[in-house]
Amino acid sequence: MGWKETAEPVLTRMPSVTQPEGHIPFRRKLAWTAGVLVLYFFLTNVTLYGLQGTGSNPFGQFGSILALSQGTVLQLGIGPIVTASIVLQLLGGANLLGLDTNDPRDQVLYQGLQKFLVLVMICITGLPIVFSGFLPPSGDVAASLGIGTLGVQLVLFAQIFVGGVLILFMDEVVSKWGVGSGIGLFIIAGISEQLMLGIFGQGQLLAGWFGILTGSIEASPLTADGLQTILFGPGQIVALLTTVLIFVVVVYAESVRVEIPLSHARVKGARGRFPVKLIYASVLPMILVRALQANIQFIGRILNSQIGLPPWLGVYGSQGQPTGGLFYYLAPIYQPQDWQWWAGSVSAEVWQVLIRVGVDLTFMVVGGAIFAIFWVETADMGPESTAQQIQNSGMQIPGFRQNPGVIEKVLERYIPQVTVIGGALVGVLAVGANMLGTIGLVSGTGLLLTVSITYKLYEEIAEEQLMEMHPVMRQMFG
Repeated sequence: MGWKETAEPVLTRMPSVTQPEGHIPFRRKLAWTAGVLVLYFFLTNVTLYGLQGTGSNPFGQFGSILALSQGTVLQLGIGPIVTASIVLQLLGGANLLGLDTNDPRDQVLYQGLQKFLVLVMICITGLPIVFSGFLPPSGDVAASLGIGTLGVQLVLFAQIFVGGVLILFMDEVVSKWGVGSGIGLFIIAGISEQLMLGIFGQGQLLAGWFGILTGSIEASPLTADGLQTILFGPGQIVALLTTVLIFVVVVYAESVRVEIPLSHARVKGARGRFPVKLIYASVLPMILVRALQANIQFIGRILNSQIGLPPWLGVYGSQGQPTGGLFYYLAPIYQPQDWQWWAGSVSAEVWQVLIRVGVDLTFMVVGGAIFAIFWVETADMGPESTAQQIQNSGMQIPGFRQNPGVIEKVLERYIPQVTVIGGALVGVLAVGANMLGTIGLVSGTGLLLTVSITYKLYEEIAEEQLMEMHPVMRQMFG
């Protein structure tokens, strides 16, 4: 008996959101999406009962990418979902699962396995956060309830667990009943909030510009310190330019594509094009790369707080960030101050900073390409799956036989190469944006995700509106 037969009774009984029957009107989809978004913002303001203060965020600036809210029931955000996806991608890429996503039975097992792994990741991530001091329990609550510190910690974990389950099913509701995906929606919500706070929050950006123009902030472009203040100081000139540049580059990259002409085999004159975009795998695989880095840093902080680490493995400062050792080199560049040694913001040696930048760039470029390949294969976007989809739609490539094998060979000229190039390009953009800085310190990856997801959401909304206007097209394209 294989693992599928053993696990099937459990995996097939995992609770799930009911699949809609038939077509859902566009307005109803928008209503479901808006309702889930409102619920998400509501949960980000539900603080954990029994928490002393706000605690500390073990994921640091990865929190915005993981759509978590520190000290609330959404303490874990989409982290468990993303980590479970990483595990499934690696197992699927190594062909260890033996699941055929085209088989309805295996599809049910895959979805059940994903939910089960999410629950496991909630426990694996949430328990260390609660019991390692990142969420200190309130002594007053322990005394008033008479359950002791351990009891309050269990209450904290229960709330985190419920929040993790809620965001899992909220994502499923949006995916089945709404527009886009819940994960993308939550990322857009969190990053957009940070951007608005960075631009308008407390007037720091405007005050910085006003201070430079009026001279109240002494900054001469003729001196190194003055130029540093003008570019990276309160005015955030470079951060503002970087933010705008990322918007422009991502939108342009989304429009760069190779279009393969198609014609209908039975309807004369019916033609179309299959676009192979430069960012073919989208920016979403970047979540997996950054989540992997976040988990590595999370493990380092947990080990350092519990057993202590030797200096060669990790040296941590007062803020809980690595300042030396292996975990320092594996830590990504979050902001300009992390690598600008000439500004006095880095205590490490120049060669150490350069090694850290090189490791981060290599990790993002190589990891982006690898996870992009995994994403394309698991999302049925590879040459073989795409060729079969084109064949099933009745389309063919003009001048070639109507055969999925022939179509696959044509697609193999473009999809694998574009997938690797697009994944590596996104990695370079993410690291570059982090090094130059962004408004609100949303991180380059977060900004890339927000722009790309918003662009795809716009395309999906336009497609939904087109289907509503022309129901015949909905019947043709399923």
